[in-house]
This record gives sequence, C-alpha cells and structure tokens, in this order.
Amino acid sequence: MACMLKAAVAVAAESAVGLFSRLKTPVPKVRTFSTSLSSLQVAGPVWNLGRLNHVAIAVPDLEKAKAFYKDILGAQVSETVPIPEHGVSVVFVNLGNTKMELLHPLGNDSPIAAFLQKNKAGGMHHICIEVDDINAAVMDLKEKKIRSLSEEAKIGAHGKPVIFLHPKDCGGVLVELEQA
Repeated sequence: MACMLKAAVAVAAESAVGLFSRLKTPVPKVRTFSTSLSSLQVAGPVWNLGRLNHVAIAVPDLEKAKAFYKDILGAQVSETVPIPEHGVSVVFVNLGNTKMELLHPLGNDSPIAAFLQKNKAGGMHHICIEVDDINAAVMDLKEKKIRSLSEEAKIGAHGKPVIFLHPKDCGGVLVELEQA
C-alpha cells in the first residue's frame, strides 16, 4: 500500500512539473492598435450617474401590495403619500441598499391608470437612478438625442427634481433620473 501511495505522489508531482513548464512557455505577442488619449479629444462628463434609487412597481391594489411587503416579507414600509402633480399615490418599501416605489393611480387621467389598463396585475413601471447634476444631464442627453417625457425636470416623490427618459431610447426601460 505504501508503494502505491509513493507511486501516486510521484505521478502527481511529474504532472505538476509538466504543467508548470507549459505555463512558462512564452506566449506569442499580439499587435494592438493604440491611440493616445490626447488625440481622441474626448470631453469629460459634466454630470455623473449615481446609485440606483428605486425600482417602481405599478400596483392595482396599493393596500394589498403594502401589506404584502410589510406583513409577509417584513420590510419597512412608508405611509401612503398622494402626489397629485404626478397623478399617483406612492408607498416606499425600504430594502436597505435601495427602495421599491409602489405606484397607484390618483384618478383615471394618471399615467399609472393607463399602465394598469394594459397590465391588469401591475408590474415594473420604471427604474430611478440618481445624478449629481440633473440640469447638466438633461442638456447633455438632449444633445445625444435621448428624448425625455417632459421639457424640464419636475419635483418628484422625494421632493427633488426628476425627469423621465423615453423608454424607446433606453432599451425599452422607462428611466427616471433624480437629483442626488
């Protein structure tokens, strides 16, 4: 038995030596194209993208959704806040590293009412990402032909300026930018 063990160790050692010798074999060099950064004339950003602030979920029954996150999952859930200027009532679910925003329409003219007409069970409505300078972001994105759903930022649910970017210009996702 001891002889078989010594033989197995010797084979393993030879295999390892063979592997290491192959790793030392020089790799052929590949020619790469390089350009100095100064010749590219890349402008620095005038605004910076920040963290994910929240994911917004449109819900047909706000109290039921609120109870699910609070009573079933044990999350911290805010009180319901009506925001008439956006045509919604919102509830924020605190998830520690981000939030979920539960959206319910305030009246039939609400954009969330139209969303729920198409999506009876509700669903993801938008994502919200913070920016350090929303006015600079809006101007820069307009120059880049990214459409927004309004001409200028409006005050959002957190009392900060927000603007929504057209989903057709954002890979099918409605993106809200919020001043950090």
